[in-house]
Amino acid sequence: MKFPLGIMADSLRLPIWDAVIKSAELGANGVQIYAVGGEFCFENIPDTKRSQYKSLLGDLGISISALCGDFGGHGFQIPADNPKRLRESRKVMDLAVSLDCKVVTTHIGAIPHDRNSERYAILHEAATKLGAIGESYGGVFAIETGPEEPERLKQFLDDVGSKGMGVNYDPANLVMVTGSDPVKGVYTLKDYIVHTHAKDGLNLVPCDPDIIYGPDAPDILETIAKVEYFREVPLGEGAVDLPGWLKALEDIGYEGFVTIERELGEDPIADIQKAVSFLKAL
Repeated sequence: MKFPLGIMADSLRLPIWDAVIKSAELGANGVQIYAVGGEFCFENIPDTKRSQYKSLLGDLGISISALCGDFGGHGFQIPADNPKRLRESRKVMDLAVSLDCKVVTTHIGAIPHDRNSERYAILHEAATKLGAIGESYGGVFAIETGPEEPERLKQFLDDVGSKGMGVNYDPANLVMVTGSDPVKGVYTLKDYIVHTHAKDGLNLVPCDPDIIYGPDAPDILETIAKVEYFREVPLGEGAVDLPGWLKALEDIGYEGFVTIERELGEDPIADIQKAVSFLKAL
């Protein structure tokens, strides 16, 4: 694999700096870190700590591939929640840029088919404002794939028209939720991909993505506890054509991180070690 390798630090389920150190030991060039809670929360890192964190990362020879600024719930689908989420998203981007990272990943919610719908307008307004924040910092808010087909996400981003908005390309989410082709989707979203997850999964029961990501959807884990619509699995054990996905990324000239994410499993460190070996062999 020709791309720099990242690991989602939180996937290791260790204290954050232990996870960063372990990521370096596993051979990662970078880490993606959740920045909306815990030790690395944007609210808990003053300027003095930022300098210290930059030094620690430098000593380990590792960089931040992206910060995760996903506030959970329904993304930006609930208008009353959006002013606070936009303010906090700005703070996450400020933290990212101070640590020499220009990508903040997020879920904004399920983009509807109807471009004239109220929900589309709500998401468009929120993404336009997010994009303006991103542009002001020279950074990008990257919408994670999953709630809609790549073609619809591309149309939405075309409509927003901001250099501060991009895509965190998660091939497994496309397979698990929309049943989209994760290789073809790379070509569709080629102008917007700024970060990507190495993740695998299976779709078990076809479903309306609104059940998982819509404005009235409960917590995802609560939903799949009732009906197992999909299953995230170790890299190489699911339905993602991983060699095809990597080739597509090469074809479009992508030069960013390929970041391993493992959300489930009893032994995440072992699964991530296998994923590192799997990717390095491709």
